[in-house]
Amino acid sequence: MKILFIGDIMGKPGREAVKTFLKPFIKEYEVDFTIANGENAAGGKGITKEVAQELFDYGIQFLTMGNHVWDQRSIMKFIDEEPRLIRPANYPVGAPGKGYGFGRAKGKKIGILNLSGRVYLQNLEDPFSGSIRWINEMKQETPIIIVDFHAEATSEKMALGWFLDGKVTAVLGTHTHVQTGDARLLHKGTAYMTDVGMTGPRDSVLGVKKEIIINRFLTQLPAKFELASGPIQINAVVIEVDEETGKAQSIIPIQRAIEK
Repeated sequence: MKILFIGDIMGKPGREAVKTFLKPFIKEYEVDFTIANGENAAGGKGITKEVAQELFDYGIQFLTMGNHVWDQRSIMKFIDEEPRLIRPANYPVGAPGKGYGFGRAKGKKIGILNLSGRVYLQNLEDPFSGSIRWINEMKQETPIIIVDFHAEATSEKMALGWFLDGKVTAVLGTHTHVQTGDARLLHKGTAYMTDVGMTGPRDSVLGVKKEIIINRFLTQLPAKFELASGPIQINAVVIEVDEETGKAQSIIPIQRAIEK
């Protein structure tokens, strides 16, 4: 089985990149199941029901979120009814939505777990000890478990990767919007990558107009973020999985861009 995971989708440019590249990728890499991080998919902050449906219509089969999950308040009205959309599992009990869910491909269940880091982010429940509890619940359904770890610090992501090595199929970092060059198989069969990267405007600073960010550094004054225009890119990985054991057999990073 081959699973495609797409890095943080930034607004309309990111959605355009998914529309452009997804179907060719599915054919080229013989993909069986597709996951994407959609926490920035609506205007660069959060997600709406309409935007989620747009991505599902393009062929995304499952969406994860992150620290911007509540930025579009309308999500609270539909996240409980949408099984293909999850938010970080380590939000407190009582938060809308679920932290893990399941998809299906080739007659097999695929578990997807969303976690948020705590270094430089909100101080949520411990993702390390919490992950074991959630993974044990998920393993009653399937050995195939993909973890989206939405976190800022490289050290926290690496530590969780090693902590979960052999317990899950993959630990894939999101949030920092720059694809890292460390995709690898860990010793016990878990695929790992510190950050899958960003899907959206290529000539930008993390998806935002570069002039805005440069001026903020120069002046230290606040400014409204606006998504950049121009060439679009997609950052993703393809993971090949042993369907019986849930162990990863390979991880292939993808970076593509197209001029608009």
